Amino acid sequence: MDVIDVWVQHPTRGFANEPFLEPLRRWTRRDFGVVPIEETARVMREAGVGRALLSPWYGPQGPLISNDEVLQATSQYPDLFVGLASADLRNPVEAVRTVRHYVTQHGFKGVRFIQWLWEWPCTHALYYPVLAACVELNVPVCLQVGLTGPLHSSETGRPLHIERIALDFPELKIVCGHIGYPWHNEMMAFATKFPHVFIDTSAYKPGRYPVELVAFMKSHGRHKVMFGSNYPMINPADCLQELDLLGLDAETRALFLYKNAQRVFAL
Repeated sequence: MDVIDVWVQHPTRGFANEPFLEPLRRWTRRDFGVVPIEETARVMREAGVGRALLSPWYGPQGPLISNDEVLQATSQYPDLFVGLASADLRNPVEAVRTVRHYVTQHGFKGVRFIQWLWEWPCTHALYYPVLAACVELNVPVCLQVGLTGPLHSSETGRPLHIERIALDFPELKIVCGHIGYPWHNEMMAFATKFPHVFIDTSAYKPGRYPVELVAFMKSHGRHKVMFGSNYPMINPADCLQELDLLGLDAETRALFLYKNAQRVFAL
């Protein structure tokens, strides 16, 4: 079976040089240096990843990974990489135009915002035009929830912000990356409450998934959780080799590894 990894970054020079990633380098004992796209493709394929959703990174300092850099990767490996779009939130009209362009003209399958880069939660008014555009385009918005590993505040990752936008945009598909720890019980409650709110497990290996999340995946949350690695911080192969620790039955395992992502991202 082909795994879908819903949170991957291809490390560019702007991304790799950011000092706020220092805690992640220390915890993972990895250097996120610039590598050719062929190396990221090799890592994905050796792990058994059939599709990888590539994330751009846009913040007030400009793009650390640009939409065009994502497009270059998806153009070179169209059967492996899937693009997500992002934009400068400070210009909401242009942000909507940018997102619409990459979704309609280049087949990008969603929008990614890393809220802590902006230090604005997703309830800030400048997100709302793009969230409305996601509904019109029928693509998910992908956000970060939980503890912020890099040297930024975690306040923007509180799941209560997700509840607010789910109330304001009931048709919006919201994929919440990084589990939501230490507020993961809140995150699971909101994924239960709202039909279009989902969780991805990026930034955590299965051996570190909270026991409550594993129970959720085995019960009423089996259609709500999808696999993500957060490469290059974590190699997807390192995650997948711990998969048996979860004790998932065959159907739940398939939902987690690819079926939920296929459905939500229309892959």
